[in-house]
Amino acid sequence: MPKFQVLCRVDAFVDYVAEVEADDAEEAAWIASRRTFLNWEEQGAVEFDDRVYFTLDENGEPIESTKCGDF
Repeated sequence: MPKFQVLCRVDAFVDYVAEVEADDAEEAAWIASRRTFLNWEEQGAVEFDDRVYFTLDENGEPIESTKCGDF
C-alpha cells in the first residue's frame, strides 16, 4: 500500500504582550493598537478547533483537491 505525507493545519493565535502607560484599560488598548514601537513579547500560541488536512505532493505542496476537515 502506498504512503503519503499529510499536512494538518490547525488554526491558532500567537499572543504578544506589551507594557503601555495609560490612564485606564481602554486607553491602553487604543494606544497599543496605534503604536508600532512598543516592546512586544511573545507569550505563546493558542490553538482552537478549526483544522484542515491536505495530502502533500512530491514538492511538499498541499494538493487542493484533497482538502478536508473542520473549516
